[in-house]
Amino acid sequence: MFRKSFLFIALLIFFSLSTEAQQKLLMIGGGERPASVLSKLTEASGGDKGKILVVTWAGGEPQASFDAFKTDIEKVSKITLVAAPFSPLDETAKAKFLSQLKEASGVFFTGGDQNRIMEVLKDENLLKALTEKYNGGTIFSGTSAGTAIMSKIMITGEGDFKVIDGSKVETRDGLGLLPNTIVDQHFIARQRQNRLFGLILKNPALIGIGIDEDTAFYVSDNRFGEVLGDSQVMILDAQKKTNELKIYLLKRNEKFDLKKRKKA
Repeated sequence: MFRKSFLFIALLIFFSLSTEAQQKLLMIGGGERPASVLSKLTEASGGDKGKILVVTWAGGEPQASFDAFKTDIEKVSKITLVAAPFSPLDETAKAKFLSQLKEASGVFFTGGDQNRIMEVLKDENLLKALTEKYNGGTIFSGTSAGTAIMSKIMITGEGDFKVIDGSKVETRDGLGLLPNTIVDQHFIARQRQNRLFGLILKNPALIGIGIDEDTAFYVSDNRFGEVLGDSQVMILDAQKKTNELKIYLLKRNEKFDLKKRKKA
Protein backbone atom coordinates (compact mmCIF):
# COMPACT_ATOMS: atom_id res chain seq x y z
CA MET A 1 0.00 0.00 0.00
CA PHE A 2 2.87 2.36 0.87
CA ARG A 3 4.58 1.72 -2.47
CA LYS A 4 1.36 2.38 -4.40
CA SER A 5 0.77 5.64 -2.52
CA PHE A 6 4.36 6.73 -3.09
CA LEU A 7 4.11 5.94 -6.81
CA PHE A 8 0.84 7.86 -7.10
CA ILE A 9 2.34 10.95 -5.42
CA ALA A 10 5.44 10.72 -7.62
CA LEU A 11 3.30 10.58 -10.76
CA LEU A 12 1.30 13.61 -9.63
CA ILE A 13 4.49 15.59 -9.09
CA PHE A 14 5.87 14.52 -12.47
CA PHE A 15 2.77 15.50 -14.40
CA SER A 16 2.42 18.82 -12.56
CA LEU A 17 6.00 19.71 -13.44
CA SER A 18 5.70 18.55 -17.05
CA THR A 19 2.58 20.63 -17.64
CA GLU A 20 3.91 23.77 -15.96
CA ALA A 21 3.68 26.75 -18.27
CA GLN A 22 6.84 27.77 -20.05
CA GLN A 23 7.64 31.47 -20.03
CA LYS A 24 8.48 32.89 -23.46
CA LEU A 25 10.04 36.31 -23.98
CA LEU A 26 11.14 37.84 -27.30
CA MET A 27 13.04 41.10 -26.85
CA ILE A 28 13.87 43.17 -29.95
CA GLY A 29 16.61 45.78 -29.73
CA GLY A 30 14.89 48.33 -31.97
CA GLY A 31 15.50 49.24 -35.59
CA GLU A 32 14.16 46.86 -38.22
CA ARG A 33 12.09 43.82 -37.28
CA PRO A 34 13.52 40.93 -39.33
CA ALA A 35 11.08 38.39 -40.78
CA SER A 36 12.73 35.59 -38.79
CA VAL A 37 12.01 37.44 -35.55
CA LEU A 38 8.39 38.19 -36.41
CA SER A 39 7.88 34.60 -37.54
CA LYS A 40 9.09 33.41 -34.14
CA LEU A 41 6.61 35.75 -32.46
CA THR A 42 3.63 34.73 -34.58
CA GLU A 43 4.39 31.00 -34.33
CA ALA A 44 4.70 31.20 -30.54
CA SER A 45 1.42 33.18 -30.48
CA GLY A 46 -0.53 30.40 -32.20
CA GLY A 47 0.10 31.13 -35.88
CA ASP A 48 -2.75 32.31 -38.07
CA LYS A 49 -5.28 31.26 -35.42
CA GLY A 50 -3.64 33.35 -32.72
CA LYS A 51 -4.29 36.88 -31.46
CA ILE A 52 -1.56 39.37 -30.53
CA LEU A 53 -2.43 42.27 -28.24
CA VAL A 54 -0.40 45.30 -29.39
CA VAL A 55 0.35 47.77 -26.59
CA THR A 56 1.35 51.23 -27.88
CA TRP A 57 1.61 53.11 -24.58
CA ALA A 58 5.27 54.06 -25.18
CA GLY A 59 4.62 56.02 -28.35
CA GLY A 60 3.49 59.58 -28.94
CA GLU A 61 1.60 58.45 -32.06
CA PRO A 62 -0.01 55.16 -30.99
CA GLN A 63 -2.06 54.59 -34.14
CA ALA A 64 1.03 55.03 -36.32
CA SER A 65 2.95 52.59 -34.10
CA PHE A 66 0.18 50.02 -34.41
CA ASP A 67 -0.08 50.48 -38.18
CA ALA A 68 3.69 50.08 -38.66
CA PHE A 69 3.72 46.86 -36.65
CA LYS A 70 0.69 45.59 -38.55
CA THR A 71 2.44 46.22 -41.88
CA ASP A 72 5.46 44.20 -40.75
CA ILE A 73 3.42 41.32 -39.34
CA GLU A 74 1.27 40.99 -42.47
CA LYS A 75 4.42 40.14 -44.41
CA VAL A 76 4.88 36.92 -42.44
CA SER A 77 1.48 35.91 -41.03
CA LYS A 78 -2.29 36.30 -41.10
CA ILE A 79 -2.46 36.34 -37.30
CA THR A 80 -5.03 38.68 -35.75
CA LEU A 81 -3.73 41.91 -34.20
CA VAL A 82 -5.71 43.75 -31.54
CA ALA A 83 -4.86 47.32 -30.51
CA ALA A 84 -4.88 47.90 -26.75
CA PRO A 85 -6.63 51.10 -25.67
CA PHE A 86 -4.37 54.09 -26.14
CA SER A 87 -3.07 55.77 -23.00
CA PRO A 88 -4.00 57.45 -20.74
CA LEU A 89 -6.51 54.82 -19.63
CA ASP A 90 -9.71 55.60 -17.78
CA GLU A 91 -11.57 52.88 -15.89
CA THR A 92 -13.52 51.79 -18.98
CA ALA A 93 -10.33 51.48 -21.01
CA LYS A 94 -8.66 49.50 -18.22
CA ALA A 95 -11.53 47.03 -18.16
CA LYS A 96 -11.33 46.68 -21.94
CA PHE A 97 -7.59 46.06 -21.76
CA LEU A 98 -7.98 43.33 -19.14
CA SER A 99 -10.61 41.64 -21.30
CA GLN A 100 -8.35 41.82 -24.35
CA LEU A 101 -5.43 40.45 -22.34
CA LYS A 102 -7.40 37.37 -21.31
CA GLU A 103 -8.09 36.51 -24.95
CA ALA A 104 -4.59 37.23 -26.27
CA SER A 105 -2.19 34.47 -27.27
CA GLY A 106 0.67 36.96 -27.53
CA VAL A 107 1.48 40.46 -26.22
CA PHE A 108 3.68 43.01 -28.00
CA PHE A 109 4.90 46.40 -26.71
CA THR A 110 5.87 48.95 -29.36
CA GLY A 111 8.73 51.45 -29.03
CA GLY A 112 8.92 55.02 -27.83
CA ASP A 113 9.54 56.03 -24.21
CA GLN A 114 9.59 53.18 -21.69
CA ASN A 115 8.65 55.58 -18.89
CA ARG A 116 5.24 56.08 -20.49
CA ILE A 117 4.53 52.36 -20.24
CA MET A 118 5.45 52.23 -16.58
CA GLU A 119 3.32 55.28 -15.82
CA VAL A 120 0.30 53.28 -17.01
CA LEU A 121 1.48 50.28 -15.02
CA LYS A 122 1.41 52.20 -11.76
CA ASP A 123 -2.02 50.59 -11.71
CA GLU A 124 -1.25 47.43 -9.72
CA ASN A 125 -4.18 45.50 -11.22
CA LEU A 126 -2.82 45.97 -14.74
CA LEU A 127 0.71 45.09 -13.65
CA LYS A 128 -0.46 41.95 -11.87
CA ALA A 129 -2.59 40.86 -14.82
CA LEU A 130 0.34 41.20 -17.22
CA THR A 131 2.70 39.30 -14.93
CA GLU A 132 0.21 36.46 -14.46
CA LYS A 133 -0.40 36.27 -18.20
CA TYR A 134 3.32 35.95 -18.87
CA ASN A 135 3.84 33.35 -16.14
CA GLY A 136 0.91 31.43 -17.59
CA GLY A 137 2.90 30.78 -20.77
CA THR A 138 1.76 33.54 -23.14
CA ILE A 139 4.63 34.93 -25.19
CA PHE A 140 5.53 38.53 -24.44
CA SER A 141 7.56 40.66 -26.81
CA GLY A 142 8.61 44.24 -27.37
CA THR A 143 10.93 46.47 -29.33
CA SER A 144 13.15 49.32 -28.11
CA ALA A 145 11.23 50.83 -25.17
CA GLY A 146 9.06 47.73 -25.23
CA THR A 147 12.20 45.71 -24.51
CA ALA A 148 13.62 48.06 -21.88
CA ILE A 149 10.66 47.36 -19.57
CA MET A 150 11.26 43.60 -19.38
CA SER A 151 13.71 43.65 -16.46
CA LYS A 152 12.92 44.78 -12.91
CA ILE A 153 15.60 47.47 -13.02
CA MET A 154 14.68 49.57 -16.05
CA ILE A 155 17.03 52.12 -17.63
CA THR A 156 15.03 55.30 -18.13
CA GLY A 157 17.35 56.90 -20.69
CA GLU A 158 18.55 59.68 -18.38
CA GLY A 159 21.97 59.99 -16.74
CA ASP A 160 25.65 60.63 -17.39
CA PHE A 161 26.82 58.05 -19.90
CA LYS A 162 30.30 59.47 -20.49
CA VAL A 163 31.56 57.45 -17.53
CA ILE A 164 31.18 53.85 -16.38
CA ASP A 165 29.37 54.51 -13.13
CA GLY A 166 26.08 52.80 -12.31
CA SER A 167 25.22 55.46 -9.73
CA LYS A 168 24.95 57.99 -12.56
CA VAL A 169 22.48 55.94 -14.61
CA GLU A 170 18.85 56.73 -13.84
CA THR A 171 16.62 53.70 -13.35
CA ARG A 172 13.13 52.89 -12.14
CA ASP A 173 11.03 49.75 -11.71
CA GLY A 174 10.19 48.00 -14.97
CA LEU A 175 7.68 45.28 -15.75
CA GLY A 176 10.16 42.77 -14.34
CA LEU A 177 9.29 39.71 -16.39
CA LEU A 178 12.87 38.47 -16.78
CA PRO A 179 14.40 38.02 -13.31
CA ASN A 180 18.03 38.64 -12.34
CA THR A 181 18.81 40.78 -15.39
CA ILE A 182 19.06 44.34 -16.64
CA VAL A 183 18.10 44.77 -20.29
CA ASP A 184 19.22 47.48 -22.71
CA GLN A 185 18.44 48.07 -26.39
CA HIS A 186 19.80 49.85 -29.54
CA PHE A 187 22.90 48.62 -27.76
CA ILE A 188 25.80 48.56 -30.23
CA ALA A 189 24.36 50.98 -32.80
CA ARG A 190 23.97 53.74 -30.19
CA GLN A 191 27.06 52.82 -28.13
CA ARG A 192 25.18 52.21 -24.89
CA GLN A 193 27.82 50.03 -23.29
CA ASN A 194 28.84 52.52 -20.56
CA ARG A 195 25.49 52.66 -18.86
CA LEU A 196 24.98 48.89 -18.77
CA PHE A 197 28.59 48.21 -17.75
CA GLY A 198 28.15 50.61 -14.83
CA LEU A 199 24.85 49.13 -13.68
CA ILE A 200 26.14 45.54 -13.77
CA LEU A 201 29.29 46.43 -11.85
CA LYS A 202 27.02 48.11 -9.31
CA ASN A 203 24.66 45.08 -9.27
CA PRO A 204 26.97 42.06 -9.78
CA ALA A 205 24.26 39.54 -8.92
CA LEU A 206 22.46 40.53 -12.13
CA ILE A 207 23.25 39.75 -15.76
CA GLY A 208 23.33 42.52 -18.36
CA ILE A 209 21.70 41.88 -21.71
CA GLY A 210 22.45 44.45 -24.42
CA ILE A 211 20.45 43.82 -27.59
CA ASP A 212 21.45 45.57 -30.79
CA GLU A 213 19.16 46.97 -33.48
CA ASP A 214 17.63 44.59 -36.05
CA THR A 215 18.21 41.81 -33.52
CA ALA A 216 16.24 39.91 -30.88
CA PHE A 217 16.96 37.76 -27.86
CA TYR A 218 14.44 34.95 -27.34
CA VAL A 219 14.37 33.57 -23.79
CA SER A 220 12.43 30.47 -22.74
CA ASP A 221 11.80 29.41 -19.14
CA ASN A 222 13.44 32.67 -18.01
CA ARG A 223 16.74 30.88 -18.65
CA PHE A 224 17.63 29.78 -22.17
CA GLY A 225 18.42 32.64 -24.55
CA GLU A 226 18.95 32.56 -28.31
CA VAL A 227 19.96 35.36 -30.69
CA LEU A 228 17.75 36.02 -33.70
CA GLY A 229 18.13 38.65 -36.42
CA ASP A 230 20.98 40.45 -38.10
CA SER A 231 23.36 41.82 -35.45
CA GLN A 232 24.53 40.77 -31.98
CA VAL A 233 23.62 40.53 -28.30
CA MET A 234 26.14 41.34 -25.58
CA ILE A 235 25.93 39.50 -22.24
CA LEU A 236 27.63 41.06 -19.21
CA ASP A 237 28.50 39.04 -16.11
CA ALA A 238 30.26 40.76 -13.20
CA GLN A 239 32.44 38.61 -10.98
CA LYS A 240 31.65 39.44 -7.35
CA LYS A 241 35.00 38.38 -5.86
CA THR A 242 37.30 40.02 -8.39
CA ASN A 243 35.11 42.92 -9.57
CA GLU A 244 35.87 41.80 -13.14
CA LEU A 245 33.39 41.89 -15.97
CA LYS A 246 32.94 38.97 -18.34
CA ILE A 247 31.67 39.91 -21.78
CA TYR A 248 30.03 37.51 -24.23
CA LEU A 249 29.25 38.75 -27.73
CA LEU A 250 26.66 36.46 -29.31
CA LYS A 251 25.68 36.37 -32.95
CA ARG A 252 22.68 34.86 -34.73
CA ASN A 253 21.63 31.38 -33.52
CA GLU A 254 24.09 31.42 -30.61
CA LYS A 255 22.63 30.52 -27.22
CA PHE A 256 23.24 31.44 -23.60
CA ASP A 257 22.19 29.81 -20.32
CA LEU A 258 21.27 32.69 -18.00
CA LYS A 259 21.18 30.42 -14.96
CA LYS A 260 24.61 28.86 -15.47
CA ARG A 261 25.96 32.13 -16.87
CA LYS A 262 27.64 30.56 -19.87
CA LYS A 263 27.16 29.92 -23.58
CA ALA A 264 24.93 26.93 -24.22
